[in-house]
Amino acid sequence: MSYPAEPYKIKVVEPIAMTTRKQREQYIKDAGYNTFLLQSKQTYIDLLTDSGTTAMSDNQWAGMMLGDEAYSGSINFYHLQDTVAEYYGYKHVVPTHQGRGAENLLSSLLVKEGDYVPGNMYFTTTRAHQERNGATFVDIIIDEAHDSQKDLPFKGNIDLSKLEKLINEVGADKIPYVCLAITVNLAGGQPVSMANIREVSKLCKKHNILVMYDATRCVENAYFIKDREPEYKDATIAAILKEMMSYSDGCTMSGKKDCLVNIGGFLCMNDDELYQRASELVVLFEGMPSYGGLAGRDMEAMARGIVESVDFHYIHHRIAQCRYLADKLEAAGVPIVKPVGGHAVFLDARAFLPHVPQEQYPAQSLAAELYIESGVRSMERGIISAGRDRKTGKNHMPKLELVRLTIPRRVYTYAHLDVVAESVIRLFKHRDDIKGLDMVYEPKFLRFFTARFEPLK
Repeated sequence: MSYPAEPYKIKVVEPIAMTTRKQREQYIKDAGYNTFLLQSKQTYIDLLTDSGTTAMSDNQWAGMMLGDEAYSGSINFYHLQDTVAEYYGYKHVVPTHQGRGAENLLSSLLVKEGDYVPGNMYFTTTRAHQERNGATFVDIIIDEAHDSQKDLPFKGNIDLSKLEKLINEVGADKIPYVCLAITVNLAGGQPVSMANIREVSKLCKKHNILVMYDATRCVENAYFIKDREPEYKDATIAAILKEMMSYSDGCTMSGKKDCLVNIGGFLCMNDDELYQRASELVVLFEGMPSYGGLAGRDMEAMARGIVESVDFHYIHHRIAQCRYLADKLEAAGVPIVKPVGGHAVFLDARAFLPHVPQEQYPAQSLAAELYIESGVRSMERGIISAGRDRKTGKNHMPKLELVRLTIPRRVYTYAHLDVVAESVIRLFKHRDDIKGLDMVYEPKFLRFFTARFEPLK
């Protein structure tokens, strides 16, 4: 395939670190072999996350200068509210400092002890908030999503039979909402089809269960619908996005992804009573309902980012960058999750390091070795991210043991991705030399952020 050129030109540049292998060996040791604990200045190409790492546009930076920092009733809030209504279709929006602030509000408002929250594969912070409020997460994604080599157009789809089975087993009154992620991060950035979204909405309406999206990468999902569902091939990204959101009752949003900003998020809903309750609770956790932990300038940048995000040339290039890196790796025989998703390329650490058992953290080992090899920072998405069962204390043992090479929006060029590909390929050629790790410090919550490791002797 052909890869489109960047649909932007570079106006401001930021120098990046150039380090030696000896330096990197010391840096990763000091960081406990956890790439999250490395310093930015120690990193050459930073593919740790696409969250908050966007390069904002000149239009967004201009908007930052128009921040109305009134404590209540900022004009930027009303601009954000109007933009959300226009592009997503929701009646109410509650700003939060980032996506997990919205997750906290949603779980606190709707979840009670003994509830079950079904979703198309867990996400770390989302599940943590659900469990903190007493719910049990139930994975209802299609089985194929747990197989890295299954090449399906919509591996993020919900298995309707699994959802119906759960409803019959526990009762609809024990299910406060279905958490539908668009796209599914931990499956490899996999999208959900419009057809599946419609069927989920229909089933939930039948049982009076809310559908709440994790809409963090909803624009990427809209692109895949345009690309892979024939009836939408001539539709605009904006039109697909608006229809997609119409099948839900609300959403949590980390604006640090598809809203193209460095900080911010929001909780949306159409129900007036739920909005009133959210407005009361946000004051406790975030701030006034008209700013919720954000400066006026940040809300303005997010409103403008929403408009920019639905530009076809922008999102086409973004998806193409992922495909470019994936194609380079696949041509060299490097095992990756298929098909490539919208925000990252995921290395299959099980297949990459078959000699390292899951209990020795192969994905964490691979991420650390990639940093030593080249200064490229990536992140683990496997047994460490999955955490422990809150009742038994045993490790969750996910079928997918992955290293995520996450591409920030509008930051790197194809030449940078060439460097990444060459680094991974070099590592693949001497993969038998890579050993596992021992976890020497484990925090109680979300351990992948701050856990520390040592190489096994």
